[in-house]
Amino acid sequence: MKMSGIVQSSLNAAIALFYPEVCQICEAERATTAEGFVCVRCWRTVRFVRPPFCDRCGLPFEGDITTNFVCSNCHDVKLYFRAARSATVSEGATREAIHRYKYQRALWFEPFLADLLIREAAPELKKEKWDWLVPIPLFPAKQREREFNQAERLAQRLSAATKIPVNIRLLHRVQPTRTQTQLNRVERNANMQNAFAAGDMILNGEKIVLIDDVLTTGSTTNACARVLRKMGAGEVIVWTVARGL
Repeated sequence: MKMSGIVQSSLNAAIALFYPEVCQICEAERATTAEGFVCVRCWRTVRFVRPPFCDRCGLPFEGDITTNFVCSNCHDVKLYFRAARSATVSEGATREAIHRYKYQRALWFEPFLADLLIREAAPELKKEKWDWLVPIPLFPAKQREREFNQAERLAQRLSAATKIPVNIRLLHRVQPTRTQTQLNRVERNANMQNAFAAGDMILNGEKIVLIDDVLTTGSTTNACARVLRKMGAGEVIVWTVARGL
């Protein structure tokens, strides 16, 4: 067994000592560490993003549309990424798992969340050649407080499935920002002004996939894509686990 496998097995065993094999969402059904402590019944409530959705930001649309379309939100803002896609809608088990994963350090949800992302993103990414997966960076003080960057950990999981390397040197978060949760689109855009800066690399047309846990208005990912395009990236797309509505 490889060292990484030994470490993971030891981690699973340690978790099992403190947490019984029960779903951490409904607390009623059996669920194992390998399943991210999410039972089959809760897993089946996950709503994957399916057409029709906006070609640019991936916003799902309830209705009968048979042709490609761009939503009204995307008409009102300059986007620096080609397209954004999300694996699921941010609701129910997905939203609960993401919130506890990020803010309560519930790392046992990571296999569940990574599985959702890999299921949807990996087949699409394999259709083209991509040079790097770039996780959205956290401000250093926030990362020290949280002790991990959820986007980076999810990107590493996706990298293992797609063989696209992760690059954490391209972007730096240089300004602390207010949480985006309670802000509208205009406030989110202003909040992200000058929040990110280029790293110590020069780009020459590389194709980049930005990775994050949730996309809501796209202000954060658009700010990152803007920096990458100025650095010389040829194309930028976005993949997230969930899409806020």
